Amino acid sequence: MTTDVAGFLGEQWVNLLALGWFLLCFRGYMTYARIKAQTTPCLASVMHLYRLEWMRHMLMRENRVPDTTSIANLERTVAFFASTTILILAGLMTLLNVADEAMNIVRDIPYAYPLTAGEWEIKLLVLILLFVYSFFKFTWSLRQYGFTSVMVGGAPLPSESLSEQRLHAHADRIADMTSLAANNFNTGLRTYYFCIAVLGWFINPWLFMLMSGIVVIVLYRREFVSKALQTMMMSTEVER
Repeated sequence: MTTDVAGFLGEQWVNLLALGWFLLCFRGYMTYARIKAQTTPCLASVMHLYRLEWMRHMLMRENRVPDTTSIANLERTVAFFASTTILILAGLMTLLNVADEAMNIVRDIPYAYPLTAGEWEIKLLVLILLFVYSFFKFTWSLRQYGFTSVMVGGAPLPSESLSEQRLHAHADRIADMTSLAANNFNTGLRTYYFCIAVLGWFINPWLFMLMSGIVVIVLYRREFVSKALQTMMMSTEVER
């Protein structure tokens, strides 16, 4: 048994190293982004402030059709990704049945790492698990946007003359639910990015590791130092 394990580790150490590096990048960035967002301005934290402002203005309006329409548009975007994920999973399941043909295509790629049928199936299963994870995130986001619609529908009208404290409490709850939905959608999108990195694993484990690192850099730049973030952080009171 010990000899078998040692032999397996000796043969697959590159793939195991690449998978370990990928998991470190995947879970590490998810955790880092969640913790960093609590102390540093980023797309998630700044967007929450905009949602809070949105909901406070919503409570001041009698006509809330534009608000419900905006939420419905967000739901449609999430639903599109959820349905697309199902189609991708169907395609990946098909690849499990045509492994020989697909492996022959990969072998013709320059610098491609030798693949066995077992390795091919394991790599496909990793990719399938990632898309299943993103599907659950998208559908949970979709449900949370549905909760937001109900909360907006049940929000008090200006004619009810509630205290400012109660109105702010309503706005905070609705904004928090909207941010929960947006964060789950964002997690699903991040998983899509990392799935692109996994595609490099089918060619070469070292390429897989490189692409995993590149995905982390791309996500960090977009969420923490992008031009979009700088634009949203601009004050409208700055003198021209």
